[in-house]
Amino acid sequence: MKKGTIVSILILVASPGLCRGQVGGNIGYAQTAAKARAEQSERAKRVLTKDELPPTSTGTFVEANVLMNVKADEYVVTFGITQEGETLAECSKKMDATVKAFSADLKGLGIGGDDLFIDFVAQTKIYGFEAQGNILQEKLVGFVLNKNVSIHYKERSLLDKLTLAAARSKVFDLIKVDYIVKDINGVQDRLMGEAARIVKNKMSRYEKLLGVKLRPPAQVYAERPAIHYPTQMYDSYTAYESEEIRGGPDRQKYTVQSARKGRTFFFNALDANGFDAVINPVVTEPVVQFTLYLKLKYEVEQIKAK
Repeated sequence: MKKGTIVSILILVASPGLCRGQVGGNIGYAQTAAKARAEQSERAKRVLTKDELPPTSTGTFVEANVLMNVKADEYVVTFGITQEGETLAECSKKMDATVKAFSADLKGLGIGGDDLFIDFVAQTKIYGFEAQGNILQEKLVGFVLNKNVSIHYKERSLLDKLTLAAARSKVFDLIKVDYIVKDINGVQDRLMGEAARIVKNKMSRYEKLLGVKLRPPAQVYAERPAIHYPTQMYDSYTAYESEEIRGGPDRQKYTVQSARKGRTFFFNALDANGFDAVINPVVTEPVVQFTLYLKLKYEVEQIKAK
């Protein structure tokens, strides 16, 4: 190969990025590092402020950090519809026809009434340029109408049918899927019960192994629950190998047209790292993740001098 020819090397590109896939929605394209953000949030809960620190040197903290994976009871999926036209009347006519066709298809799936809501989102103008000699003059050329269709359903498997119904009406923008857990108080009670068990086990372990005896009653210094919904927990990456074009005498003779690389989206749930216990640890589908950080202060029983 002669000097000055294009030199290429093989590189591996795997860029972590945004979010979503499975039962997620296109909202994922607006998010980055979903799991990393959730992990950072969990770590931040465990840091006490100056005012939360113990007032005496004879006290000690006992902590419990619990994660619970909960399958959703119900779902709400949101589809976006966009129509353009030269006039508002044309936009409205196209939108009405699309919504009518979509709604009729949904009735066949048992969706209607309070389970279906049409949200008027936005109405905007479109401007284009018109050449006037050597001047490009901006002028109004049309309008855009945006509406969202929100659908409430209970069977997780129904989403595929809803997506196909949307496609038949030329609705291709699945914005997001919201996951609903009905008995949040019950979940929080379960978390608190597990946290209390962990604290008692730690107290018993300290006394048995370290000879440290803690005196009740406990003071609650921090009780910090959190909920991580699947809409926040999708990550993505783009993995491919490609040649890199280096400079050379002939470099400017070429225009590089890159191939489109697909992005892989996946549900990236919190794992057991940093938690004392995980309730329902096996995750095979997107779940709502509830966490509880509990920090208690106990006085240490002092050994009397003989």
